[in-house]
Amino acid sequence: MRKAVFTIDRDHKVGVSKGERLPSDDSLRFASERELGRLAAHWPGLRLVEVWNQLPGVKKVTRFTDRNKAIHRIWIAVQDLASPNSGLAAEGLDCATKTERVVALLKGPSGASLRAIMDLTGWQAHSVRGFISAQLAKRMGFQIQSFKRDGKRIYRIRS
Repeated sequence: MRKAVFTIDRDHKVGVSKGERLPSDDSLRFASERELGRLAAHWPGLRLVEVWNQLPGVKKVTRFTDRNKAIHRIWIAVQDLASPNSGLAAEGLDCATKTERVVALLKGPSGASLRAIMDLTGWQAHSVRGFISAQLAKRMGFQIQSFKRDGKRIYRIRS
């Protein structure tokens, strides 16, 4: 499996490629959160907002309070564009519900931290925990694995 390469074009739209042809234009490319951070290090905050607001299925914002959180939120959101587990990569995320996006995130091999789910959904911690318990485990029947890694709560859907 090839690593996904993401692009940001002049209109602040994010695209994804998994080793196929990359655009030959002057789009910016990144394959990790660190690379995205390097690209965005000198961007004005408004550009981060514009990139975020172009992503499908996200709650629009007018500003970010912290550059690093903005980069992290963008990185988490673009992962859904490339997620083979979600089945959304081909059809886009415009029609994806938050439930579908959270499930795709939790099906990843490393799962997702509580903070990552909060950033993805815009929910508070108690809402995320209730959603995982009631919706995913009880109603949808997923087996949820919960553990701590580096002091952070991580959730993962067992296969």
